[in-house]
Amino acid sequence: MAPSPLPDPDPARKPSRTGLYAPFLLALVVSIVWSGMWIWLRGETIRQMDATAAALRQAGYGVEWRERKVTGWPFRLDVTLKGVSLREPSGWGLTTPKLEGEAFAYALKHWMFATEDGFTLIRPNGGPVEVRGRVIRASLKEPERRPPALSVEGLDLTFHTAPGAKPLSLASAERVELHLRPGPDDQGAILFKVENGLTAPGSTLAAIPGDSRVTLTWDAILSRVSRFQGATLAEAGQAWALAGGTLQVRQAQVRAGDSSLGAQSGALVVDPDGYLAGTLEVTVTKGPEALAGLAKAGRVPPAA
Repeated sequence: MAPSPLPDPDPARKPSRTGLYAPFLLALVVSIVWSGMWIWLRGETIRQMDATAAALRQAGYGVEWRERKVTGWPFRLDVTLKGVSLREPSGWGLTTPKLEGEAFAYALKHWMFATEDGFTLIRPNGGPVEVRGRVIRASLKEPERRPPALSVEGLDLTFHTAPGAKPLSLASAERVELHLRPGPDDQGAILFKVENGLTAPGSTLAAIPGDSRVTLTWDAILSRVSRFQGATLAEAGQAWALAGGTLQVRQAQVRAGDSSLGAQSGALVVDPDGYLAGTLEVTVTKGPEALAGLAKAGRVPPAA
């Protein structure tokens, strides 16, 4: 009896391509989800800007811009404002043709700002001051804290006032820095520095004899910073003073020409007339020459 033939084997199955396409499908899904999240963040940023501007206007501040653009997909939010005007109720403010801000989409509490065209500082009494520089930028972190972590830096700055306006003490500066930092126990730190500044003709510092170059440092700790609140800077300062706010000086120095005035420690408060009052340990170099120059220019009364 002949053996029965063996059945033909099943045809081999083609290998699955699911593993090949899965990473691309996953990347597509993640991209779609993240794009939707970025669009939501963009809209939320615009809504918060509008709400903040409306609240400030209701409080008496001036907040205006002519044009706004929000870009930066996929990982950043880039805000470009043109025709910016900011003003507080007492008259201080600034205007700039263009202000740019940038934050990573996953870190919206840290913003970087810059202006390539400089800005105009508005003074309530002295008139406008045009400020230009090679670099003008700022960093803002944790804006909900008081004070926020703020850093402002300007490099190769020039200051121009209109004819007849009150001049600034500086015509230019190689570097200007301002830093605010929140601290424990309702404290805040402030550091202000001017490096290699040039005095402006007709200003107070220009009356000091010697080289016209100026350096300045102010490093201090403020207490009860949460009480610095008010419709204007003057009202906020008065409320802070009435609440017992103090300013602990860690370092203060002004050097103009060959003269210098420095303080390493001391505590100051604001008196009822709005002036700083207190005791500082002061060191003076060539003080009589500086005072004589100021008296000659009519800035201080001559010594008896």
